[in-house]
Amino acid sequence: MIKITLPDGSIREYEAGTTALQIAQSISEGLARNVLAAKVNDQVWDATRPIISDATLHLLTWNDAQGKETLWHSSAHLMAEALESLYPGSKFAIGPPVENGFYYDIDFGDKTFSIDEVEKVEAKMLELARQNNPYIREEISKADAVSYFTEKGDPYKLELLEGLEDGNITFYKQGQFTDLCRGPHIPNTGFIKAVKLLRVAGAYWRGDEKNKQLTRVYGITFPKEKELKEYLVLLEEAKKRDHRKLGKELELFTFSEKVGMGLPLWLPKGAALRDKLEQFMRRAQTKAGYLPVVTPHIAQKELYVTSGHYEKYGKDSFQPINTPAEGEQFFLKPMNCPHHCEIYKSSPRSYKDLPIRYAEFGTVYRYEQHGELHGLTRVRGFTQDDAHLFCRPDQVKEEFCKVIDLVLYVFNALDFKEYTAQISLRDPENKTKYIGTDENWNLAEQAIIESAQEKGLKTVVELGEAAFYGPKLDFMVKDALGRKWQLGTIQVDYNLPERFQLEYTGSDNLKHRPVMIHRAPFGSLERFIAVLIEHCGGNFPLWLTPEQFAILPISEKYNDYAQTLLNALAAKDIRGFVDERNEKIGKKIRDNEVKKIPFMLVIGEKEEAEQKVAVRQHGKGDIGTFSIDEFITFVNNIIESDFEKKN
Repeated sequence: MIKITLPDGSIREYEAGTTALQIAQSISEGLARNVLAAKVNDQVWDATRPIISDATLHLLTWNDAQGKETLWHSSAHLMAEALESLYPGSKFAIGPPVENGFYYDIDFGDKTFSIDEVEKVEAKMLELARQNNPYIREEISKADAVSYFTEKGDPYKLELLEGLEDGNITFYKQGQFTDLCRGPHIPNTGFIKAVKLLRVAGAYWRGDEKNKQLTRVYGITFPKEKELKEYLVLLEEAKKRDHRKLGKELELFTFSEKVGMGLPLWLPKGAALRDKLEQFMRRAQTKAGYLPVVTPHIAQKELYVTSGHYEKYGKDSFQPINTPAEGEQFFLKPMNCPHHCEIYKSSPRSYKDLPIRYAEFGTVYRYEQHGELHGLTRVRGFTQDDAHLFCRPDQVKEEFCKVIDLVLYVFNALDFKEYTAQISLRDPENKTKYIGTDENWNLAEQAIIESAQEKGLKTVVELGEAAFYGPKLDFMVKDALGRKWQLGTIQVDYNLPERFQLEYTGSDNLKHRPVMIHRAPFGSLERFIAVLIEHCGGNFPLWLTPEQFAILPISEKYNDYAQTLLNALAAKDIRGFVDERNEKIGKKIRDNEVKKIPFMLVIGEKEEAEQKVAVRQHGKGDIGTFSIDEFITFVNNIIESDFEKKN
């Protein structure tokens, strides 16, 4: 007999070899009908896999993130079975779940596959799903696995097998399809009730442009048709809010092939938006005791060798810049932290000087593959609201808590109400990916866990998600459409101070090593602005909006009065412009409504005579006639309620 500990702490005894699905059936048939997978001793397993020793058990359903992930992973296999049936001879590379759905990379040989063909694939997937075929796990020797895929003629699976050790290889089979996979999977295909293939794209095998380009087919599935319909409505709303579409319509940013892929150009309105965000952060940082610094966009290779960035990222960075001097190489800056270490090191430090907090809006450069670039969310040059705090070990928790306060201040000001703090720790099974001693890692991880507890944050722990130099706290934010984004990160680092030999003189008159905290509440301005655009649909908070009003004269006779109004509002730091185009007032209103201008001030003979404005509010229409002072008070009250009262 084995003892199974359930989430409520209760312990039940079962025969060795009992599956999680059988345990669910012993509790409730209704529960068993919804079980997609199981977490056994914190590892996600097939619900049909025998449990042979004492274990903790958490049954996973569609309501659990890992339950969804398992259904979507299984759906990728189902899609592959459908494609193999419809397009014989296709070769399959990898098919993982993603945040919303799944994809599979496929080599269709001399055939082409387009989005026009997805309907027949969807129909085939549903036909196969209705067969209720079980997902069967089989442990297999490496020799037998190689033999199977050699006979099948699948070079991608054979290449994947090269990196696997004998004894750790599993196949999964459902219906007529067999795949190399570590799993886990749902009990059978019948759980998949609704299917939608979303898009078709190109993807290089293993992300290497030197390899063959495969066809990547994205899809999503649900256990109920109703949930698919709701998702498709959400998807249409997301298309309307796409930051690339709105960025063009609102004249915020653009890209140029001549400048280079992944290098955004900020237009005047976008630059104004960025500037407002920077001003907001600078004010908050000054109050919190940060000192501004500025560092160059390039540095000698030796700097990044010392920091460890060259070893970890050198191959994926932009290639070195060779100067006329023999052997002299520079790199575009991939990180700001090594530069800040050198600033710290530029003067002797005492324990009385700490903490020292350096802040910089530093632009960094990383070479992302062509296929991974996506608007502002994945670029090759981006600006971080970066800061590095150097403190004594006894100050770490207090400083970490203060940084959490700053991150929450940002979220509150910009109306991000739902978020989870992800505690990203080292992978205990693979420590070779990281630098630094076990002692320092344990201290850093404990400081993050305790700080998050003190602040009462809703947290999840993710093993293996730490940075190579230290653990971190990542804030996962839900936007208005319920999508999750990683915004804001805080990292504790005992390693860079060691590598750069940073020191301070302690109260004992001996040399000590400071602890470093990395912090970026926005993350990158580019990505943050992309998420903000989609979160608010381009309707920014009034304090942040680049153009808060448009003055619309009904004819050119009133342009002088319009200019007088513009100057009066500018004097009160209210931003806008005069629409002097020779167009009818109806067209001016429609055009500025599309541009999401918060207020339109319509002026004609009556308004000029009374020294007033007829005000239209975006999305609401006419809201009345105001004197200029009344309008200024009205705007300032909105800004105060939108921003200042929240903070």
